[in-house]
Amino acid sequence: MRSWFFVFLSLTINSFGAAAQIPAAGDWETADPEEVGLSADALALIHEDLLAGKYGYIDSFLVARHGKIVFEAYYEHDYTLLYKEEAATPGPLVVNDPSGPYNYFNAWWHPYYRHTTLHSMQSVTKSVVSAIIGIAIAQEVFPDLETPVLSFFDADAVANIDDRKRAMTLRHLLTMSDGLLWDENLPYTDPENSFAIMAKAHDWVQYTIDLPMRQEPGVSFNYNSGATLILGHIFRQATGIDIEEFAVQHLFGPLGIEHYYWDRTPFGLTDAQEGLYLSTRDLAKITQLFLQNGRWKTGQIIPEAWAQASLVPRYPSGAEGEGYGDAWWSQSYSFRGATQQAYFGKGFGGQRPILLPELELVIVLTGWNILPGQPFFYATEAINRVTGALAN
Repeated sequence: MRSWFFVFLSLTINSFGAAAQIPAAGDWETADPEEVGLSADALALIHEDLLAGKYGYIDSFLVARHGKIVFEAYYEHDYTLLYKEEAATPGPLVVNDPSGPYNYFNAWWHPYYRHTTLHSMQSVTKSVVSAIIGIAIAQEVFPDLETPVLSFFDADAVANIDDRKRAMTLRHLLTMSDGLLWDENLPYTDPENSFAIMAKAHDWVQYTIDLPMRQEPGVSFNYNSGATLILGHIFRQATGIDIEEFAVQHLFGPLGIEHYYWDRTPFGLTDAQEGLYLSTRDLAKITQLFLQNGRWKTGQIIPEAWAQASLVPRYPSGAEGEGYGDAWWSQSYSFRGATQQAYFGKGFGGQRPILLPELELVIVLTGWNILPGQPFFYATEAINRVTGALAN
């Protein structure tokens, strides 16, 4: 079994069973699963389920332990054919011109950027933005998170201002506790979803900041993609540079991330809530970075205090046992009778960078299950299956 597994690490498998070479691991170390206490047979069973479509359209599956990649597979799907009808049908997920980047069924843009290996991160972009903000705060170029949001806007140009909106701070935006009247709990195929309504506007930031308040900020969690767009706008206002440029200098560069794409809103702002595209390995780097308290190789890239604190749940999300921190989710899980904590990003379609600190384990999934009712590889099941492969 072991020799087969080493061969598998160098292959990408498509849904028709064909195989092709993938790039060398670069600055990642690789290892046989048994070397780090994982069963190759158990991981291969997960792979077989992914290949059989048990979890729908999964594009990649990577496992790393103790800083070494031990399992990596890629699954090809003909998204042009699979979503052909939806791509040509106007609706909440086909925004503006159907040939553009906000047609989520257009295979030129989703899930891969122009048929490259760069995969749409969707809302995992928010977790990356959180890291960037932590770096900028440490460099004293981004304001304290208790700063009022409206201090970065012309109050005369913002609608529905009241004492609640005046009390909204940057931290409230980061933790999705802003209090704005926003409903993103509906399916994204529902035209009443607040994101779908915002997407039709030219200036997404203005649309969001103009909304009435639903409640006092800081009271409870309410998922709001527009809140992260406001943070991206404020980042440019506060630092004088675009968040993408800052990321290249202070996060991507130090991590050795050379290839990426970051989409822009119709107004021209870097799309801080879903616009980032990365390779699976580079997403694993960012996940490993948080596992290592902000360090990569010999450098401290994210301040240790920020890397730790941003994972801590600040509000319950509404799902059982799940919490939301500074753009990172958390979920308790049981391992050999002990309750432990997992942390992860969530991206539309199935993007899941997962870190399990106690086990020094990273799991990365990408996929494109974007229609209601499709099979899905939830983080909890991925955690249970991979930890079930641990021998020690």
